Amino acid sequence: MPQSALNLIPIDDPDDPRLGVYRAQKDAWLRARHNPDAPASAPGTGMPGGLFMGESELVVRELIGSSYAPESVLISETRLGSMRDALDALAPGTPVYLASRETMRSIVGFDIHRGVLACARRTADLDPMTLARESGVMVLMEDLSNHDNVGGIFRSMGVLIDPARHAAPGVLLSPRCCDPLYRKALRVSIAQALRIPFATLDPWLPGLQSLLDDGVRIIALTPSPRAMLVREITRTPGERIALLVGAEGPGLSPETLALVPEHARIDQRPGADSLNVGVACSIALASILGS
Repeated sequence: MPQSALNLIPIDDPDDPRLGVYRAQKDAWLRARHNPDAPASAPGTGMPGGLFMGESELVVRELIGSSYAPESVLISETRLGSMRDALDALAPGTPVYLASRETMRSIVGFDIHRGVLACARRTADLDPMTLARESGVMVLMEDLSNHDNVGGIFRSMGVLIDPARHAAPGVLLSPRCCDPLYRKALRVSIAQALRIPFATLDPWLPGLQSLLDDGVRIIALTPSPRAMLVREITRTPGERIALLVGAEGPGLSPETLALVPEHARIDQRPGADSLNVGVACSIALASILGS
């Protein structure tokens, strides 16, 4: 296949108006309705279409090959050679802004991107019940606000869940969860949030009840000594199973725990503090998938 002709645009002015989307923009602004670049919410979803930012070579490579369409790329001159093969897969005409490392630092204000950023447009929010029917193994997240924990769970799912063996993965979020496409969550997930489909389950408690009524087996992860041990969980062939986790500190709400009939815990040393939610989810997933 012949290489595409990149739409390379040299940039030497940090105030170039074409780079407004990269100029120290916060994730919430990129996504928000009042951002002039963000379209109205997709019908019936309540989630702004908007934009999001991918940073680092690994994430941008995955972004270019994903279902999300990059609208532009900002790259340092020193990274063009190593990224050329991925950039050649961009849609024709996609702007690739080429800048010195010093100019990029002036534009973005930090260097964690390692010289590679891309801005992409969100797709419409998936229907949660449709996603639940298409997923064999899910994680349900209640009010997780920490980007590292959300990204880490997506990363664990991408590593542990093999669709050929376990059926397709999926994630359902409560309305107060942080966004998996926020740049830190996306970076921590090593771009697995671009691969694993997710949706917002709103309203939350009625949505959980709908999942139970639809035959999804939900297992709430809790440190309660009354819960069964995770290693005691057995799966039946074809069963749709969902691991439900709560936020660091408060854990799952009493209302959620009362609604979901199955509770499980990880065996740990007496007197030890509870595990980080991302680590606990990974351990539980590995145990359940191996049963």
